[in-house]
Amino acid sequence: MFFKKIPLLLLLLSIAGISKAQQLQDSVLTLQQCVDIAIKNNLTVKLSETQVERDRIAWKQTRENLLPTLNGNASQTLSNGRSQDPTTYNYVNQQINIGQYSLNSSVILFNGLSMVNSIKQNSLAYQAGKMDFQQVKDLTTLNIISLYLQVLSSEDQLTQANFQFNGSKINLDRETILNNAGSVAPADYYNIKGTHSSDALTVINAKNAVITAKLNLLEAMNVPFKKDVQLVRLTADQVPVKYDQSPNQIYATALSDLALVKAADLRVKSAQSQVKAARGRLYPTLSLGGSIGTNYSSTASANFSNQFRNNYNYGPTLNLQIPILNYFQNRNNIAIAKINLEDAQNTNTNTQVQLKQQIEQAHANMLTSYERYAVLLDQITAYQEAFNAQEIKFNSGVITADIFVIAKNNLDAANVSLINARYDYLIRTKILDYYQGKLNF
Repeated sequence: MFFKKIPLLLLLLSIAGISKAQQLQDSVLTLQQCVDIAIKNNLTVKLSETQVERDRIAWKQTRENLLPTLNGNASQTLSNGRSQDPTTYNYVNQQINIGQYSLNSSVILFNGLSMVNSIKQNSLAYQAGKMDFQQVKDLTTLNIISLYLQVLSSEDQLTQANFQFNGSKINLDRETILNNAGSVAPADYYNIKGTHSSDALTVINAKNAVITAKLNLLEAMNVPFKKDVQLVRLTADQVPVKYDQSPNQIYATALSDLALVKAADLRVKSAQSQVKAARGRLYPTLSLGGSIGTNYSSTASANFSNQFRNNYNYGPTLNLQIPILNYFQNRNNIAIAKINLEDAQNTNTNTQVQLKQQIEQAHANMLTSYERYAVLLDQITAYQEAFNAQEIKFNSGVITADIFVIAKNNLDAANVSLINARYDYLIRTKILDYYQGKLNF
């Protein structure tokens, strides 16, 4: 069954790790509520969200690097022996208390557009991070949908098991009366009794399956297990509609809408800007600066406040820094940036190739699932007719219990298979919806 073969990535994303679980406030949950709780509690989602914030701060910092710098400096020195008086620039041979205070500011006017391209690089990385965050949420949503549907499937199978049990109970009660009156063969009586016991075991197993399915769902939501939690039913009880999009249509939509694809494409563009930023560091850096300062000396006749006001010095500075030889760091940074770009391009290409393969496989699985569902519908119709006929014969004493039990078992097995097929098909359509970026429920 498909629910037991969900890709490992989906299962890993459902684990919420050591994050603190929250108590369920409601005993009846919709699928939307389950998804919201899982996204809120899931540790992988939280890690992706903090990475997005980290990327945002990095982008913010590269923009703020364009702003002027402003720094204040203050120093107080007690000098003994021969030293220079900063107020007269004469040397004195005595203890002197020296104070120096300044403000300095500078702004980069040009650096080969390295800073501008760094802003683009980090902006694109931030956008890619947001797409990664959306991708994690989508995978978590898809996993919750599959687990939610597994609960509904298990509940439907329990309903079917109870129906089988109640039906066999009616037969057993009738056969018991006939057996006590000596009007039925002992073999028929014990066949019916054994069938009823098998149906009782089926009910027990179905109840356990419901509990297990709920446990898996609530664990994925990272909330404590609550046995009596109820899920709002979906339209899976209705006859599924055949999925009408082709693999090529789904792939074309995925290339433009799927967060995974967008993230890979944005990282290529970010890497391209990284190369440009690294090349910009080969160019000279022109910066404009300015400073204002004053000083104080204990040897001067004026007091501190007068010296502070009267010893001002200030002026602008135009600085040109030309990179000539700096351990070949700039050249090597360019080479590394090019490697990063190549990696990003290969990742992007690989993402698209794998995406197309996954969509084609998912679409083939969907078609197989739909065809299986259609065959099972026909099978149930046939087995129902056979069961009705055998039941009439059995009640009339025309056939023995073993023939009747075979007809009943065939119908019961077909009903269970149809339930599995219905939910299996539904989750496979949701996978195709995911590839088109339109998960809904």
